[in-house]
Amino acid sequence: MEDVLALYERPVRAREPVVCLDEKPLQLLADARPVRSGPRCGRIQRRDYEYRRRGVANIFCALEPKRGRHFNRVTRNRSAREFAKMMGAIARRYPRARKIHVVLDNLNTHREVSLERFYGPRKGRRIWRRFCVHRTPKHGSWLNQAEIEVSLVSRLVVGRRRIPERSLLRTEVNAFNATANRNKTVIHWGFTRMDARRKFGYKCTFKRPGD
Repeated sequence: MEDVLALYERPVRAREPVVCLDEKPLQLLADARPVRSGPRCGRIQRRDYEYRRRGVANIFCALEPKRGRHFNRVTRNRSAREFAKMMGAIARRYPRARKIHVVLDNLNTHREVSLERFYGPRKGRRIWRRFCVHRTPKHGSWLNQAEIEVSLVSRLVVGRRRIPERSLLRTEVNAFNATANRNKTVIHWGFTRMDARRKFGYKCTFKRPGD
């Protein structure tokens, strides 16, 4: 926890961006019957409770929270292969970065081996070593600011709608990215190491290099 919070307290460094990454699996659903509007303007739209399953999808929610850069991406699932592709896409976003700090949870696919199997050993290791990985502690996924991005995408993109196709979901997510990036929508994280020490009642004598 101290490591992740210390990372958030650092000033923005162009050569060492801080990116948060998480996943949101969801089910694709279609209406079993056509949605009907009321007989006159102002009536509530009517939708039958019955629906049809159209498979599943996943949204990798990734962002650089202090600079308002959003890289959300729709995939078939959250497999090791898709994770490797997502990490490669993030690396390409920062061609001049000395080191990319990435906040991840402890899912078993979030490992170097995922990139090695997809890109090959040499290229996979080369991409992975561009990252400095900061793991959230067990039961501490709330420390990942990508969880806030997941919430935004859930409310603003998916909402209460039924999205039947992955292609439509991808279009909607890309539109969200474009708007958020144009507006430079940042996350104002307020929970610090001092807040954590007061709340959980502990003292920390460990000092991170560079603090």
